[in-house]
Amino acid sequence: MKAGKVQLLNNTRGLHSMKAVLMEGFGGVEVLKIGEAERPSPGEGQVLIRVVATSINRPDLVQREGKYPPPPGDSLILGLEVAGTIEALGAGVIGWQVGERVMTLVGGGGYAEFAVAYAGHLMKIPESMNFEEAACVCESYITAFLNVFMIGEFKDGQSAILHGGGGGVNTAAIQLCRALTPSNKLIVTASPAKMERVREIGADFLINFLETPDFTEVVKEYTNKKGVDLVLDHVGAKYLAPNMNSLGYKGRLVIIGVISGIKAELNLALMMVKRQQIVGSVLRSRPVPEKAEIVAEFTRRALPKFADRSIVPIIEKVFSIDQVAEAHRMMEEDKHFGKIVLKIQ
Repeated sequence: MKAGKVQLLNNTRGLHSMKAVLMEGFGGVEVLKIGEAERPSPGEGQVLIRVVATSINRPDLVQREGKYPPPPGDSLILGLEVAGTIEALGAGVIGWQVGERVMTLVGGGGYAEFAVAYAGHLMKIPESMNFEEAACVCESYITAFLNVFMIGEFKDGQSAILHGGGGGVNTAAIQLCRALTPSNKLIVTASPAKMERVREIGADFLINFLETPDFTEVVKEYTNKKGVDLVLDHVGAKYLAPNMNSLGYKGRLVIIGVISGIKAELNLALMMVKRQQIVGSVLRSRPVPEKAEIVAEFTRRALPKFADRSIVPIIEKVFSIDQVAEAHRMMEEDKHFGKIVLKIQ
């Protein structure tokens, strides 16, 4: 799948063009412009989706700043997940029909009227969900599911620290844990403004990260010095020491982001004695077949919880495509709780 040519939107729309959010260079929200791009065509094993809604994710902001290029061959247009209807099938695609409501991961291209996705990455949208809710599922919930359950091997009755209370991946992780492993104990770090809402969706113990940047002692006290089985972290260097100190015997630290930096000291002796593991994880750059396996496992274990409304995606606000700069600004200012949705059409 190759990125098409882009230009600023004019009044003449060709049959093979589409409305999209484009970037005039890299930088702040001012580089985001509504423009016209070439409509993509599905290749072998792919489908073309008429996008109804997508969502804003933190990697979109990093890509906008020029620090997170899409994988080779993927669209240069922002957007990592879409919800919409199948417009056309590529060669070799079976099991899907034009007109079906689907949600999916994409390597890029979500901020546009049409996007191409691999058939193996598609999930049918349950009848109980609307497009705006479906646009929230793939990036945040699959990221949380992959790292908490598939990599972190989190089981019922265990305990975890989930950083970033109120963010998309954090709220997804809390909801998934409550639905799939209801007897676990969840410790969540959050800002004071978000703590009560985090508690309402299922956190057992809250830590104000502004007042307690080193949470080691409060975690030890809460867990009776046992420590936790899992830490899901997007902060990086700043939290490495307290994360490892808070992990119990055979605990796992899964790192999915490094917003505070990439270098920190590690106590190897502690790690060895407690047989701890550190795992780095990203979703976007994984091979196509590997993503398909992750989506299949998510579909089997987690999607039924969305269908029966045990899990309902938390949406802070729905913006129109013309309000994309405002949507990015909301995420930058960390004023959201849950997901920010971008309505395409």
